[in-house]
Amino acid sequence: MRVILWPFRMLWGLTWRVGGIAVIALAIIVSWYAVSLPPVTALLDARARGSVTMVDRDDQIFAWRGEQFGGQITADTVSPNLKNAIIATEDRRFYRHFGLSPRGVASAIRINLREGRGPLQGHGGSTITQQVAKLLCLGVPYDPASGMSEAEYETDCRRTTLARKAKEAVYSLALEARYSKDEILTIYLNRAYLGAGSRGFEAAAQRYFGKSAAEVTPAEGAMLAGLLVAPSRFAPTANLQRAQDRANLILGLMEDQGYLTTAEADRGRANPAQLSQAAERRAGGYFADWVMDKAPAYLTSETTEDVIVRTTFDQRIQTAAEEALQYVFDTKVREGSKAQAAIVVMSADGAVRAMVGGRKFRGVSGQFNRAIQAKRQTGSAFKPFVYAAALDLGYGPNDVVRDEPLTIDIPGSGPWTPRNYTNEFYGPVTLTHALKHSLNIPAVKVSETVGRENVRTIAEAFGITDDLADGPALALGVSESTLLEMTGAYAGILNGGTSVTPYGLTELRIKGDDTPLIGQEGGLGERVISQNAAQELVYMMHQVVVSGTGGRAALPDRPVAGKTGTTQAARDAWFLGFSADYVAGVWMGYDDNTPLTGVTGSGLPAEIWQETMRRVHEGLPVRALPMTVPEPPRAVAQDRTTRQQRQQRQPSRQRRQGPSTTEQILIDVLDAIFGNRR
Repeated sequence: MRVILWPFRMLWGLTWRVGGIAVIALAIIVSWYAVSLPPVTALLDARARGSVTMVDRDDQIFAWRGEQFGGQITADTVSPNLKNAIIATEDRRFYRHFGLSPRGVASAIRINLREGRGPLQGHGGSTITQQVAKLLCLGVPYDPASGMSEAEYETDCRRTTLARKAKEAVYSLALEARYSKDEILTIYLNRAYLGAGSRGFEAAAQRYFGKSAAEVTPAEGAMLAGLLVAPSRFAPTANLQRAQDRANLILGLMEDQGYLTTAEADRGRANPAQLSQAAERRAGGYFADWVMDKAPAYLTSETTEDVIVRTTFDQRIQTAAEEALQYVFDTKVREGSKAQAAIVVMSADGAVRAMVGGRKFRGVSGQFNRAIQAKRQTGSAFKPFVYAAALDLGYGPNDVVRDEPLTIDIPGSGPWTPRNYTNEFYGPVTLTHALKHSLNIPAVKVSETVGRENVRTIAEAFGITDDLADGPALALGVSESTLLEMTGAYAGILNGGTSVTPYGLTELRIKGDDTPLIGQEGGLGERVISQNAAQELVYMMHQVVVSGTGGRAALPDRPVAGKTGTTQAARDAWFLGFSADYVAGVWMGYDDNTPLTGVTGSGLPAEIWQETMRRVHEGLPVRALPMTVPEPPRAVAQDRTTRQQRQQRQPSRQRRQGPSTTEQILIDVLDAIFGNRR
């Protein structure tokens, strides 16, 4: 008998000795890991880069970029509703185990095998402590010099192999030996990624609900806890209903585990969590991208600090523009149309208040922004700058130009014969009449008379910076520009003839600092045309809306001014204009330059503009346009007295002394082209 039992005794003795040695070795390794762990406060912010938070003109947050960290929270300060939701969902035995849960691992392996996966594929059965070990990448911090991107580093940290699971178990035991349960939970609360660039539950609570994680309700806490399993899929900004359904399941778990009464759980299901106003609107996506691109990368997209950017953005105006665009496309554009549109609204000093870069923007960065990136021919929307040159040289809105057949010989190209949209000629017409009916031949005549270079100079000074055409077709808007540039140029007309540089950033500072690193870049520039010329041009553009091609843009309660624009083959349609308070521009077309069908600037773009500005001006007092109403047309003899009267108007871009010989010759040519002034 003793001989029979001897092998078992040998095996048992060997087993407990090896086991004892293994336990001692494990204890040494765990102790070594434990003593090397830093204080809890050093492990809370997991980001390698900083974040950008944008606030509007009223200091309300409207957009985030980068990875957001809302600030440190602890298991003691976080809302019990959120704390209980996390424990109920992720690790119900968290306060009872030693960092590992054999029962949870066995259950996960059984589920994985039953579902046809490998034992370590799919459900992991990890405790919160093990998840913290993964979040800390087993103590290996991210090193930008390693050659791996941050995303590759995190993917590597989440790899599941037997060897890595063994290391994870050891590291989890070390965490339990070094920190208290609440400290481990605190690390988890601050490091977990919860979608939409949010690192930690404080950032997520602010991002989705506009409140601290210490203040969330049971329904909100359940929704936040639901993000842990799949942040992108269950983010409420991606699909609110899906996030609410997931939260309802978690409310049930909280009820089953005694964290909520049945009445409290029912109340949470009946009143599901809702997104904050900023998160719901996902406002200013295009605007935010534009501001990010304008500021230095080291302070925005590549920042290592948390940055606060104060902007000119107005969420009410942005909503007005988005709703107007949606309304027109829902009610007046055929279903399934792939046509695109863009809107910019700004103040007269160039402060951009709203920007819609296209339809169906989903609130993510990197979208094609047609307001600033699409360079398109401007068509007749360019004509105000032709007339600005004439007015600045001393001519008036009621001066007359003859609309008649015209052929210009272009060196190297041959004869060029412009035509009006109607293919008709209207004889002697005033400059106002020519602009409000968008006649092409008078615009070309005026441009050729005052000099293309003068027209180019004025357009460029107003902010149209792309290469402008050299030939006589310049007057008809064959050059390309962006909607932002054109809207800024029209702002210069409204403000009395001073150029503007459109801007969105007013201040950039590091979070917690009072001193800005960057101030406003943009705004009012130099005078381009005289104030009198600008106010006369405003009058002429007002007539475009009152009795010309822009009739559909008229507002019922206040005066506005503007100009339509349609390019060759109707590939682009524009309406740009202003009230006394705001300037707005609308572009419509196809991204692939397909011609629009039955659309001109006087149609849908004018209607989008009208719907936008009507909403923008709700509740604002009515203000008069800054315009000068000219005297009625009258015949004037062409004598020296008339010329002296014209000279006394002192155009802003000429010397204040009497005309030079060259200027006198130019005036004589103007007289010959314009004919009698009536």
